[in-house]
Amino acid sequence: METVENQAVEKELARQLEIIKRGAAEIVPENELIQKIRKSITNNKPLHIKLGLDPTAPDIHLGHTVVLQKLRQFQDLGHNITIILGDYTGRIGDPTGKSETRKQLTEEEVLANARTYEEQIFKILDKEKTKVVFNSQWLAPMTFADVIKLAAKYTVARMLERDDFAKRFKNELPISVHEFFYPLMQGYDSVALEADVELGGTDQKFNLLMGRHLQKEYGQESQVAFMMPILEGLDGVQKMSKSLGNYIGINESPREMYGKTMSIADELMIRYFELVTPVSNEEINRLKTGLQDGTIHPRDLKMRLAREIVTFYHDQEAAIRAEEEFKNIFQKKELPDEIPEYLLDNRELEEGQIWLPKLLALAGLVSSTSEGRRLIQQGAVKVGDEKITDPGTNFIPLDGTIIKAGKRKFAKIIVK
Repeated sequence: METVENQAVEKELARQLEIIKRGAAEIVPENELIQKIRKSITNNKPLHIKLGLDPTAPDIHLGHTVVLQKLRQFQDLGHNITIILGDYTGRIGDPTGKSETRKQLTEEEVLANARTYEEQIFKILDKEKTKVVFNSQWLAPMTFADVIKLAAKYTVARMLERDDFAKRFKNELPISVHEFFYPLMQGYDSVALEADVELGGTDQKFNLLMGRHLQKEYGQESQVAFMMPILEGLDGVQKMSKSLGNYIGINESPREMYGKTMSIADELMIRYFELVTPVSNEEINRLKTGLQDGTIHPRDLKMRLAREIVTFYHDQEAAIRAEEEFKNIFQKKELPDEIPEYLLDNRELEEGQIWLPKLLALAGLVSSTSEGRRLIQQGAVKVGDEKITDPGTNFIPLDGTIIKAGKRKFAKIIVK
């Protein structure tokens, strides 16, 4: 017969699992996670949860926040969170998904990116309850003998089972020896911290399982590999990526963040609620039911999602303003309240005019003239009220002209 204490433990275990398992792609092995949480509750001792981040790029988008949101859930349940900023692993660069050897970053580049990462992750995590360490703390003091000992814990054959290495080996593409050290170094991070659980995306499975393997080799209890899905970007197909342009950056303006969210596919809305917002499971289930039975309109649900995201990274007032501006632009066909101005210098003109794709680039509406040409050909550029479809169009400057590129970008041309 269960005691009252056991019943309380099992009830708390069920509560934590419901929160922790939300949106998870794979937990290896799940039964060990259950055992660890039960033991944590019984002994009133928090689990040690680890996430490694290689500061190889300074800007975080919503795709990166999927694991950070999960970390926050663990944190809110009282578990200890450690972020490892991989200043040593970052010098190699994670070979996951790469068809060629990454260019090694300098120490200065890694540290500069690391500082930017620290600023951004605390938009999600509680800074006072988060430990941040650099893996150079234990990797830098290692002697060559230590490195040999570590390398002896794994075979080349097993390393070549890794998908990206296997493809490169099969296609006779070069694999540098130092790339084999990346998963070993990341796995050794778990040994150094004696981690109970390591988080990562599904693309990190090999590295997370390496942590389990090395902990066992070093006589420790193996961590649980906890994997979150890769978030699809605004196109609904490819993973969210800055290089693909299908991303929502967490440092973007409320207007840009709101507008981008409104462009995601309807079928991704619930997935975004689950993976990148703090909305409760109960509320998400209610929204899902309302969407299915028709009591909630998809447009209204998407606006709710956009408000949640903007509120989380800015505040509620900014979300309300962004929503009103979105309605004015897209529903009432009005202009935004604030339009960036571009001061057009006469020296940029040729015979009193300027090539429109060039002006779009100069005004910051596109990243390049080739992108400007594509937008014009797609009919996504307006000069005043006129839609322009000829990429060869030259603009004759008229002070105060408003140019629109795409759905959300505007510029007012001021002539010197």
